[in-house]
Amino acid sequence: MERDIIKIDEELCNGCGECVPGCHEGALQIIDGKARLISDLMCDGLGACLGHCPMGAMEIERREADPYNETTVIKLMLEKGFNTVVAHLRHLKDNNEYDFIKEAMTYLSSHEAELDFTMSELKNAIHAEDKPQEGGCGGGCPGSQSQEIKRPAFTMPTSVAPQQGGSELQQWPVQMHLINPGASFFQGADMVLAADCAPFAMGNFHSTFLKNKVLGIACPKLDNGQETYLNKLITLINDSKINSLTVVIMEVPCCGGLMAIAQQAVQLASRKVPLKRAVVSIQGEVLSEDWV
Repeated sequence: MERDIIKIDEELCNGCGECVPGCHEGALQIIDGKARLISDLMCDGLGACLGHCPMGAMEIERREADPYNETTVIKLMLEKGFNTVVAHLRHLKDNNEYDFIKEAMTYLSSHEAELDFTMSELKNAIHAEDKPQEGGCGGGCPGSQSQEIKRPAFTMPTSVAPQQGGSELQQWPVQMHLINPGASFFQGADMVLAADCAPFAMGNFHSTFLKNKVLGIACPKLDNGQETYLNKLITLINDSKINSLTVVIMEVPCCGGLMAIAQQAVQLASRKVPLKRAVVSIQGEVLSEDWV
């Protein structure tokens, strides 16, 4: 059968990641600095991602394709290298496609002598995010448990410079994969969605953006499973009824993907919420701050 598939020109792709949120099926990820189609299975060929590519590196190609066959797909993934194979198999795992995973692993095992990696290395990489951290957190890590952080009111001593002010963090955890949108502290809250690098670039991030707000952090270039971020933001808007959403990104191009996820969430949500974009320079200055 013939069907439409996304084709990526790797020479033109700069790895900015702006196409990733446009792929509703989660078939695109940034791997080794390039956009990759990690799963033919999840690509509907509609081209929602095309308009997000500033480099014109994406197009639709129509080609003859057999009914989906995981062995065929894993062979294509092997041409892209180890990291792409891992991302593809994690993607299948996230979508509960265990039959396809079994088919892929059977093929890889039978060709292990030809691979640039061992099956043991592959399995460890696929399940790395599931393993408990050193010290033991299996089956519900304390580091992932939702909790509100209570801070007593205080008056800062005059001897303490403003940039040495205390933390304004109101809740834990903060990484978007770990937060629970149903946690009580999200109800009716003002939320900040920040790129991972922003709080490190800004010495006054807490006082400028975080005071009296809840926080989520993410990296639009390096994080896998970004469709989870989109779904959580929609839940936060619709069910937790957050009051506003401020997205703090760096000036680098790849950070635009985080704003694109937020905009898509606002568009898909059933209720409206004010959305602000703040852009921070590598030197830590706020370059712009506007409602969009």
